[in-house]
Amino acid sequence: MSIVIAGAAETDEVGRLPGHSTMQLHLEAARNALADADMTIHDIDGVATVGTPGPIQIAHALGITPAWLDGTGVGGSSFLFHVRHAAAAIKAGLCRTVLITHGESGRSRVGAGRFGLGADSLLGQFELPYGVIGPPTSFTITALRYMKETGLTHEQLAEVAVAQRRWAHLNPRAMYRDLITVEDVLDSRMVAYPFHLLECCLVTDGGGALIVTSAERARRSPVHLLGSGEAAESPIISQMEDFTTSKGFRLSGEAAFAEAKITHEDVDHLMVYDAFAHVPIYGLEDLGFVGRGEAGAFIAEGHTSPGGRLPLNTNGGGLSYTHTGMYGMFAIQESVRQLRGEAAAQVPDVEVSVVLGNGGMFASAATLVLANRLP
Repeated sequence: MSIVIAGAAETDEVGRLPGHSTMQLHLEAARNALADADMTIHDIDGVATVGTPGPIQIAHALGITPAWLDGTGVGGSSFLFHVRHAAAAIKAGLCRTVLITHGESGRSRVGAGRFGLGADSLLGQFELPYGVIGPPTSFTITALRYMKETGLTHEQLAEVAVAQRRWAHLNPRAMYRDLITVEDVLDSRMVAYPFHLLECCLVTDGGGALIVTSAERARRSPVHLLGSGEAAESPIISQMEDFTTSKGFRLSGEAAFAEAKITHEDVDHLMVYDAFAHVPIYGLEDLGFVGRGEAGAFIAEGHTSPGGRLPLNTNGGGLSYTHTGMYGMFAIQESVRQLRGEAAAQVPDVEVSVVLGNGGMFASAATLVLANRLP
């Protein structure tokens, strides 16, 4: 049985949406994805999402009585996990068609829960006392070690933001579109060394949704799931085996490539979750596209920019397009658009796209191999 993404859509707008609650973002995205798939709620018998509202609330709000639910919550990679889990459930006969939704009022905080941290949590006990809390300070640990061991320069790190802004410049929906230089990045405000403001993800509102089903049930422009993988390493960044590489990236990527039976030469397009500028560098190396310590120069030489041989984060990524807090849904959306030939910054002749998602601070990872036709 071939599993496909039969529908994919984002909310009408992304960015600053103070008039939308978290629930509204979920439902608007669901409505748009159903329309994209030429389906109705009566076609849906599975629902997956992460956070609050959860899958039960989403199903109830839409009037769906689901036969299958998935509330897997492992950070920004959760939506890639949901695609993988939905595929397994459909193949097992547990459901036929799954709606995966995302809605997050990350900037406006309308209907969003409070940020909280228990003093008895691993983070509360073993990292917070040393001043490590949240993505900016946590990700510095990995970035600085990587820079020390590989020789990555501040200029090369800044090139990640510059390259992705080139793509955002071509995307009317991107939050930031003006072209920038390495000097602009290094002159922007220091947030947490070595990260300048333009090397940190946006904080926005928005959402997206996917319809996953069998190829036989798809009604238009299906995107095939050729392979997938999921993995986890440590709930706190200080306990990673090696600060310069993500075990989750490596394991999930290996599993997805093996299931899809593809090589790196088969990949036309790549989306790597980019909460901070060094994460795409890890993605390129841990997926095996370049060797250790080579990703910074690879990006600086223009290989991931428009016209490059490995187009990367072609919507502008979390650094320039949008980042609601959990970005994985938007990475999948861009891969689907590229494979359909519908992207704002369309890459010619895309047949295979790989999506790599990060959850937490390298805590979880998932990889999808998508294609617009079966091999």
